[in-house]
Amino acid sequence: MSDKIYEYKDDKNWFIGKMTGHNLMSGWGIDHTIIKKIDDTLDKLSGDLDYENPKGYDVSVIRYCSAFPLIAFVVNMINQENKRHIKVIKHGEAVLLTEKDHLLAVYLPKNGVPTAEFFSSDSNAFGDTILIATRNEGKTKEFRRIFGDLGYRVENLNDYPDLPEVEETGLTFEENARLKAETISTLTGKMVLADDSGLKVDALGGLPGVWSARFSGPDATDAKNNAKLLHELAMVFEQKDRSAQFHTTLVVAAPNKDSLVVEAEWPGYIATQPKGENGFGYDPLFIVGETGRHAAELEAGEKNKVSHRGQAVQKLMEVFPSWQAKQSS
Repeated sequence: MSDKIYEYKDDKNWFIGKMTGHNLMSGWGIDHTIIKKIDDTLDKLSGDLDYENPKGYDVSVIRYCSAFPLIAFVVNMINQENKRHIKVIKHGEAVLLTEKDHLLAVYLPKNGVPTAEFFSSDSNAFGDTILIATRNEGKTKEFRRIFGDLGYRVENLNDYPDLPEVEETGLTFEENARLKAETISTLTGKMVLADDSGLKVDALGGLPGVWSARFSGPDATDAKNNAKLLHELAMVFEQKDRSAQFHTTLVVAAPNKDSLVVEAEWPGYIATQPKGENGFGYDPLFIVGETGRHAAELEAGEKNKVSHRGQAVQKLMEVFPSWQAKQSS
């Protein structure tokens, strides 16, 4: 086991832990029965205890609001130190712990939950459903890979053909992402994740920016957009002068709740000719940092770890538990 110290802190929760203990959880000014109930739920997950070479969790709870972020914090420690793949799924007021399609444990609040709510046929599957505010199957495929590993069921707007198109009238990525997420969440009553992503080319003053998807006009296609970009940069010969960034702003909205916003960027350069068969959009022209590789040459799993969208989702998952706890408290 490593000597790494883990910490999670927001305005309502504060936890510090390490994985060199004997599955111990303690706190100050917190109802001991709650801590014990959470501790009992997690106790068997970190493996057999060896009291000569302890490898369980040792967590101090300094500030506490709700069970979900605390359970997610401890499970993250266990996953990192023990090479596990345990998922923490919020199911109403309950918290489910699963791994490789097996249910390992269930945490229930003090007064339990109504059986009709827990086994509701409307839930389709345990865990939350996230509606991605796009009809783009390529983009949805990336989000499905990312969120599937986190235990979420992913839908997109093709599952709701009667929903109206939300006009992207914003002048910034955040304005457009908010428009889509908050409008669709209000219409459907669902948790909605919208992203507004685009390519910012320094030599073009940040264009195409929020107009990336329609850079070549109202009938834009990926091929037309790439051709226009190459045309605009035709007289820019040096790679250092063709610097660019893929940008993503993610907004998660739910009815009557404050929206969650995260951003990320992926730096690189615009090539003089396309290369690679993977990805979509400007991926064939985008050279990843100083690697010399085009984004369209990366396999999906590799891209998700380093791309603007992958980085934004990682940031989202870091703050998502506290956002959920805050909204439900």
